[in-house]
Amino acid sequence: MNVTKTQLPGVLIIEPRVFSDERGYFKETFQVDRYAEAGVHFPFVQDNVSRSKQGVLRGLHYQRNHPQGKLVSCTLGAVYDVAVDVNPTSTTFGQYVGLELSAENHKQLWIPPGYAHGFLVLSEFAESHYKCTEYYHPQDEAGLIWNDSDVAIDWPSVEPILSYKDSKLPTLREIAAGYSR
Repeated sequence: MNVTKTQLPGVLIIEPRVFSDERGYFKETFQVDRYAEAGVHFPFVQDNVSRSKQGVLRGLHYQRNHPQGKLVSCTLGAVYDVAVDVNPTSTTFGQYVGLELSAENHKQLWIPPGYAHGFLVLSEFAESHYKCTEYYHPQDEAGLIWNDSDVAIDWPSVEPILSYKDSKLPTLREIAAGYSR
């Protein structure tokens, strides 16, 4: 597997080895020793699958007191996946990593606990799979508005389909000022 460090501490792009032939392909999506050696050394406690239609933008979400690390992949279609540093004391506060994850490119994004995460569906439909290091706690949920000009994410689409909740998330400045919704 190929592992690429990003400008955000601990955020990794992982490209598993894919063995293809005329029958299809085989890939190993997680193996505890190999991933720990690459820097993913957290126990996973929950797996999630999200299926969405083209144009849907989910996020940017995180948990305040029970932060989740996420190993994200796209198993059907394609998404533009993003991790944002929302820790006001971090030297990379407000910076992001964004890349296409797809069933075709097989890439994974490792997002350590403490980052906001979201994705935009690029294909007609997409299924994202993510392994989480912490359980989902609805009362602990927080987020960052998708189009914050201080973060300036270069999303592939400008008219996303958002949930009401995601359309009302705070800005980076509000997060830095201790704002929560």
